[in-house]
Amino acid sequence: MTITITDNAKLQIVEMMKEESDGVHLRFGVQGGGCSGLSYALGFEYDINEELDTVQEINGIPVVLNNQDIPIIEGTTIDFKQNMMGGGFSIDNPNAIISCGCGSSFRTKDKVGTPGDC
Repeated sequence: MTITITDNAKLQIVEMMKEESDGVHLRFGVQGGGCSGLSYALGFEYDINEELDTVQEINGIPVVLNNQDIPIIEGTTIDFKQNMMGGGFSIDNPNAIISCGCGSSFRTKDKVGTPGDC
């Protein structure tokens, strides 16, 4: 599994995790929806389903991945970028062949999803 969490993203995630209870993991994956068919899901997880999920430590962060999402997010880089309007996570997925203007919705060659609102 090759997912990268940059140092900038790690710093932000660690700060956010401090506000959560012990035993929290970062969950990263995809879900249906968004104007291109799929959208990224990034949040915190306490309950791990050992049959459906894989847990990996990436750049010191415990990350939960749904096994079905792994082929879609293989090679993805999660970064955090700061600008004059604030900051936010950016996701660079080499498997995405089409992305929408908002940057949070995408489509891969094999997984189209069901388009919805962005």
